[in-house]
Amino acid sequence: MCGRFSIVTTPEKVRKQLGDIETGQNLRLSYNVAPTQHAYVITNEHPKRLEYLAWGLIPHWSKDDKNAGKLINARMEGIAGKPSFRVPIRRRRCLVLADSFYEWRNEGGKKIPYRIFLKNGDLMLLAGIWDIWYKGDYAVRTFSIITSPPNKEVAPLHNRMPLILPQREQQERWLSNLSIDEVMELLHTPPDGVLDRYQVSEKVNSVKNDSPELHQRVGGQPTLF
Repeated sequence: MCGRFSIVTTPEKVRKQLGDIETGQNLRLSYNVAPTQHAYVITNEHPKRLEYLAWGLIPHWSKDDKNAGKLINARMEGIAGKPSFRVPIRRRRCLVLADSFYEWRNEGGKKIPYRIFLKNGDLMLLAGIWDIWYKGDYAVRTFSIITSPPNKEVAPLHNRMPLILPQREQQERWLSNLSIDEVMELLHTPPDGVLDRYQVSEKVNSVKNDSPELHQRVGGQPTLF
């Protein structure tokens, strides 16, 4: 599962990693992105620009938005046949930008938060799907993050993790015109050895908290981007 992540970066770093992409002059940074909040994604519809969508997919066929914020994750297993996901996985794929995500380890009945990030310092590009639901004439654009079984670094914390596409070729293919069989070939647990983690403050547990303190290693110094 992925229930919180962060996006703390600069337009320059985004362009350096992803090439010629529209970012705008300033980015809305967040150390604690939570369900129903907006985050940056790159959609297959506009693969050369960042878009700001709400986290928690509302299927296009929904009668109302009462389930907003509930479909934040989509398990990769069986995704092609799920009513809420079978159209987006074929036609509306996206990459979700993050510099890290959070996961909690149960230690003696207490949940201890950890920050998880790429060892090489790159931004994470998470495999996602998006959809459009209309509230009257207003288009509501939302997304879900696809999850996989955990790799070696995440397994001690949780039995699911966001599906990271670490290679540029994978990212470009994800946004291209693919058959469903070709899409499914891209869905794999991220490789072992690419991630690092450390314990962070329990302040991340509250969505009200959103500050650089949440990136600080407990008892240590913050990781800089």
